[in-house]
Amino acid sequence: MVKAGSGQSEMATHGALLLLAVTAATLFTTTLTLIPTLKEKTCPEGDYPVNGICCNKCPPGFKLVEKCIAEGMRTNCTPCAADEFMDQMNYYPKCMRCRACRKQNNEVEVSKCERHRNTLCRCKDGYYIFTIDSETSECRRCTPCNSAEREVQKCTAERNTVCECKEGYYRVNRKCERCKSCVAGCKHLCKSVPTHNPTDSESGSGYLVHVLTAVVVVAVTLLMLVIFYMATKRLTKKTLLKPSSGTPESHGALFPTGEVSRISFIEPPESATLLNDHSNLPDCVPLEIKTHDLIYMLLDLVPVQQVKQLVRSLGVTETVIDRAELDHRPSKEAHYQMLKTWAERGWQAGGGGGGGGGGRGRMLHSALLQELLLKLRLMHLRGVAEELERKYSVH
Repeated sequence: MVKAGSGQSEMATHGALLLLAVTAATLFTTTLTLIPTLKEKTCPEGDYPVNGICCNKCPPGFKLVEKCIAEGMRTNCTPCAADEFMDQMNYYPKCMRCRACRKQNNEVEVSKCERHRNTLCRCKDGYYIFTIDSETSECRRCTPCNSAEREVQKCTAERNTVCECKEGYYRVNRKCERCKSCVAGCKHLCKSVPTHNPTDSESGSGYLVHVLTAVVVVAVTLLMLVIFYMATKRLTKKTLLKPSSGTPESHGALFPTGEVSRISFIEPPESATLLNDHSNLPDCVPLEIKTHDLIYMLLDLVPVQQVKQLVRSLGVTETVIDRAELDHRPSKEAHYQMLKTWAERGWQAGGGGGGGGGGRGRMLHSALLQELLLKLRLMHLRGVAEELERKYSVH
């Protein structure tokens, strides 16, 4: 009876262990099956992930109020205000301010601002749009043709008047001057061109071929002479340095007794070799320009009303400018963020120096400084450019 009871207990133990092993294997297999599913899960087009949940973006003309908090729920969006717009799918909590056409800059409104698009402006009659760079433009007065010119195309809102010199005039440094000699545009003052004579042309071509052939022959001859001279010099040097195969007496015939042991070749000093090896010289260390200090110097020198024009000319987009004005007050801090965005191009391209502090320790790429100096001169801010050149010793 004791043996039967112990056998049943052992069988129960084995059964429990087997059941536990099967359960563990099932859980492990299920986990391995679910892991790729979680990794491969992606949000549909127009949605974005938030804490493992796919939330939909707000459509153009709307801004974000509250993100979705559970699977199956949708984002809470609200329309932009009357003086704001949003022209793209987004999840921004703020809309962008509508543009106002600047009458003082000779602009007129073509279409009003709507929730899904910004105001559309153009130059008024008598003015045309002048593109400064990819992000900046201004309206300039149409240029009339002067008395020495005639109009080829009238001025429109998209391009300036096109003029050309009248007959009897030619263009010099953007001005039309009266013809005085045979130049382009003054063919009536040129002497008559002689008729073409095939024989003369052929004889001239033959003469040119002979001259070129003679030059090539002379050049090849000189090259061969140089090669022959170098080879002869090298062979002579090897012959002089090669020891004689004769007896010690033959050495005595060339050098007095006791003098042979004193003959030696003088090796050049190691320092001379180092002086001729330019590969060991250090590269020039570029001037360090801290971005933080440069931006605040710009904000002190550039007039406030021209800062936005400057950042536009440096390639900062209108979206970045509007976002900086929405998120930062006062305007000086917004202007700082705009210039910081421009400088970050150099850091992202690997041109800036290291350092933390939101860019306060980073170094400005030299190419960006040259671009900045050029834009300042184009904006008639030569004094600011010269002050920066004195500050950073730019020549």
